[in-house]
Amino acid sequence: MAANENSITLYITLEKPPLNLTYSLQKGSGSHYEPVQVQQSKGNDLQFDLAVEIKGNPETHDLPDFRGAFVQGPVGGRFIYLDIGSYAGGGGWSGRLKIPLTGITWAQVSAGAKLQTTVPGTGKNGMPNCATVKPFAGWQVRG
Repeated sequence: MAANENSITLYITLEKPPLNLTYSLQKGSGSHYEPVQVQQSKGNDLQFDLAVEIKGNPETHDLPDFRGAFVQGPVGGRFIYLDIGSYAGGGGWSGRLKIPLTGITWAQVSAGAKLQTTVPGTGKNGMPNCATVKPFAGWQVRG
């Protein structure tokens, strides 16, 4: 996805999610959402990319805020949902994984408008990782 001067491109790598599950980015919220970039897990990492709008002013706000069709949650607690199973348009098991947008700085946003993160696809119990990613390694500028 291309970013413009008021947006930033985010790249999410989901590490080795459990086999044979459907994953997607959630676009929209509530009952008015659609799964996009739908992928079937086959034992390898899955890649998602999206653009989000940047809100705020570096001179008056400590951290940037984000908006757009993929952004969920309140100011200061924004996140992206990865949908799993039936939420992603597949069948069977269903859940969501929250990818936090917290901790992104103005320096990162102005450093090239491309950030990346990697999150585990499988929880400690061997099931799909869902709820809020913990521990979250954060976002890094993509080189």
